[in-house]
Amino acid sequence: MKQKRVFLKKGIVVIPDISGFTDFVMSTKLLLGQFIICKLLHSIVRTNNLHFEISEIEGDAVLFYKYGNIPTFVEIISQIKLIHENFKTEIERLSIKLMMDIPLSLKVIVHYGAFSKYRIGRFEKLYGIPIVEAHKMLKYRIPKAPPYALLSDEYLAVYFSTYSNALQYGVYIPDVGYIHYF
Repeated sequence: MKQKRVFLKKGIVVIPDISGFTDFVMSTKLLLGQFIICKLLHSIVRTNNLHFEISEIEGDAVLFYKYGNIPTFVEIISQIKLIHENFKTEIERLSIKLMMDIPLSLKVIVHYGAFSKYRIGRFEKLYGIPIVEAHKMLKYRIPKAPPYALLSDEYLAVYFSTYSNALQYGVYIPDVGYIHYF
């Protein structure tokens, strides 16, 4: 069997994730819920001003990534703000149009490290420790929020030698590390 070479490349992973998704699906009629989630995911995807690749869209999240030319801290913060603003605007628009409360919010994960990708048929999947860590970050909940963004030490270290004042709050997540959020 011929073995393919695996290339690890350093890159950024950004995952906007809709909070409240499970309860929403369980309490909303199928077609209405599908319509709303589709519109919200579309609002996230069309806000991709930094030209990230999309690895996958699954349920309530979009997995963006980019190898090489990593966006600056200011660009990432601007991108996160824009994603949040467009998401909030779409929630408000849909709430008025459908005359209902839509109890959903958004959190965004930003992580950095070396990962690879592989192909299964026409699908490309990401693989590596940073991908697993980013998914672990998704499971963490900040009680007073969302909306919020979690930026890992690994991402912040790319731009700051000391970044303790870069973001407002931080928390340690076992098996992931210290995460900064705003």
